Amino acid sequence: VQLQASGGGWVQPGGSLRLSCAASGNIMIIFAMGWYRQAPGKQRELVATITRGGSTNYADSVKGRFTISRDNAKNTVYLQVNSLKPEDTANYYCNTDHLSALGVRQDYWGQGTLVTVSS
Repeated sequence: VQLQASGGGWVQPGGSLRLSCAASGNIMIIFAMGWYRQAPGKQRELVATITRGGSTNYADSVKGRFTISRDNAKNTVYLQVNSLKPEDTANYYCNTDHLSALGVRQDYWGQGTLVTVSS
């Protein structure tokens, strides 16, 4: 199983980006998908999660600015990040809670995509 994240980059405060994470490999079904972030010197924290049915959960710090979505047919999760602030600077990691092709429940992490917000 591989999770390939993309879409990070440098952006000025107030800017936007769209992060994507595609899961591939021996996956039978993906339950929840999510985005987490880790800033330098800080612990990894939840950004947003989405269930297979589309129910979402956001960290208070990103509510109203970030939107998580997914395409079940493509095993892909997206994160639209708007009104970015310098404190949003971090490596953004995607995560899946899924059932492997062998029927094993697994929790996988992507390699991260760096978002830098500065003027």
